[in-house]
Amino acid sequence: MNPGIEEVILAEPRGFCAGVDRAIEIVERAIAKFGAPIYVRHEIVHNTYVVNELKAKGAIFIEELSDVPPGATLVFSAHGVSKAVEQEARDRGFEIFDATCPLVTKVHVEVAKLAKEGYEFIMIGHKGHPEVEGTMGQLSSGIHLVEDVADVAKVAPSQTEKLAVVTQTTLSVDDAAEIAAAVRARFPKVREPKQQDICYATQNRQDAVKIMSPQVDLVIVVGSPTSSNSNRLRELAQRLGTESYMVDSADELKPEWFEGKGRIGLTAGASAPEVLVREVIDRVRAFGAVSVRKMDGIEETIKFPLPKGLKLDDIPPPGHIS
Repeated sequence: MNPGIEEVILAEPRGFCAGVDRAIEIVERAIAKFGAPIYVRHEIVHNTYVVNELKAKGAIFIEELSDVPPGATLVFSAHGVSKAVEQEARDRGFEIFDATCPLVTKVHVEVAKLAKEGYEFIMIGHKGHPEVEGTMGQLSSGIHLVEDVADVAKVAPSQTEKLAVVTQTTLSVDDAAEIAAAVRARFPKVREPKQQDICYATQNRQDAVKIMSPQVDLVIVVGSPTSSNSNRLRELAQRLGTESYMVDSADELKPEWFEGKGRIGLTAGASAPEVLVREVIDRVRAFGAVSVRKMDGIEETIKFPLPKGLKLDDIPPPGHIS
């Protein structure tokens, strides 16, 4: 027990975004329509709880398409895939449903369009992240990754007359802006997206942490270690001077974190379900928290349509993870 904890402040918005909701529903509906197993390339979203729930329902997660049997139903994860992966899946004859977030698809479409006009690209993102691999894999060449300002000085496009910048959708808004400024300084003619590539949900969750952090003594972020946007929330709180930790579940909370902390801020990455937030609240109450208060914040109403073939009325509504 920690009698010092006065209240838990809940960030608003937090947790699932429209792209994650859609991706999970695609897998659940595919299982309902075609029966288990349904194969999913890569974790559908970067959350351990969600992946385990879908495994229990009949999803099999794979990295290599050679692990999928002929004639199977395959779902691409929310992070998107390269042209090579897409082509291989078609060549193998799978029934494919694409759960790529529409905001990632928007970046892919922009890359394809400008590449036809002769553009090369600088991509701001994290090496090895599946979204970055998918976006860079839209082209066979002419797309260059930068992870930080130092990389901008080293990048070597073959020409600078037609150069465009694109961004991983789940980055730190502030970091991406700093790197984009360095790109502009080195390549003044660089073309930037009409709207920034960082998605609305990433932006909104980071903005909420910026408002919440100065009001609390400790920030807890619910999210899995592989989740880029969850990691960015924890880093942001820390950068703003508030001690912060990221947990995959309530079991990872340590009582000593809360010693001498009166107000606890709680948020969740865009791939973390609300059930995990509730479990964290219950655990913090057990540590002595007296009250829970929700911050005022943006209410997100965006919904993305499902792919054709999964909208049929004869599919029973899935027991949706939330």
